[in-house]
Amino acid sequence: MNESITLVLPLPHRCLSPNARVHWTVKAGVTKKARRLAREAVEAEEVCTAPWQAVEAQEAFYFSTNRNRDERNAVAMLKAYYDGIVDSGLIPDDNHQVLNHGQPSFELDEIQFHHLHPYKIETQDQKILYLIHISL
Repeated sequence: MNESITLVLPLPHRCLSPNARVHWTVKAGVTKKARRLAREAVEAEEVCTAPWQAVEAQEAFYFSTNRNRDERNAVAMLKAYYDGIVDSGLIPDDNHQVLNHGQPSFELDEIQFHHLHPYKIETQDQKILYLIHISL
């Protein structure tokens, strides 16, 4: 059976970047909130077949400015979200044996939704904003 879900989450806080230099208590609070948001997003999907043993995740980043982005740092900023997905029980772990990342894409957000949701896909009649598309 082939299943998938799409999660809607806000842009990761800049202090979650591996290059950020913030006090550990600030980062801990932001990390805790990101984990909770991801866990709640998965729980809202009401997936009955969890845990998924091997998944493919695709991240698409939409920004308001068209400049070079560091894909390794961008994916690293999502670590707290993936930990929240593990917390939800959708996947047993976020290691390479369970979670396979596709090549992230970086696009120009011409609609200016980047401050709410940096990720989107388009359908025929509406725009769907998303963070991570996970498929079994």
